[in-house]
Amino acid sequence: MSDKPAAEEGDKPKAKSKKMLIIIVGAVLVLALGGGGAFFYISKQRAAAEEGEDGAPAKTAAKDAHKAPPAYLPLDNMVVNLADPGGERVAQVGITLELLDAKSAETVKAYLPTIRSGVLMLISQRTAEELLKPEGKEKLAKDILRESSLPFGGGDEEHEDESAAPKKTAKKKKAAHPDYPVVGVLFSSFIVQ
Repeated sequence: MSDKPAAEEGDKPKAKSKKMLIIIVGAVLVLALGGGGAFFYISKQRAAAEEGEDGAPAKTAAKDAHKAPPAYLPLDNMVVNLADPGGERVAQVGITLELLDAKSAETVKAYLPTIRSGVLMLISQRTAEELLKPEGKEKLAKDILRESSLPFGGGDEEHEDESAAPKKTAKKKKAAHPDYPVVGVLFSSFIVQ
């Protein structure tokens, strides 16, 4: 008889420890979920506060972007001999023009032979070494943008000012280009051999 009461007394602490373990695990889960929810709520509040500080112009720009999304006009890939000594280096370049809106696509298509010819001339004046550097690609994109604005009355005066004060023309270009249908140049492929 004395063996049975000792076994029952051993079961009670085990049962109490299981209940205590379940309560502790439950409390940890509640705290973790509460902490995660608080973190999520606070991060949303911070994001809203940051948008409130300087988000007003961003919201209007986003609304303007939704009114007239840009259109893209891909040009056929161009294979051009480069200006390297010996004339053995070539570049294969795929270009996509970013347009102001879908309506301007027809206007640009009317001048596409002129734009394509100007772009071919620009690329053929570069060396492989220039085109392999990121700065060379960026300069080429800017020059192509200027070249694509020539049929619409832009480009020449900006190129002359560029050598005198490049920082000022960068700001002028951003202000001037919305008047022209081509607002950006994207490279879809760029191979130099």
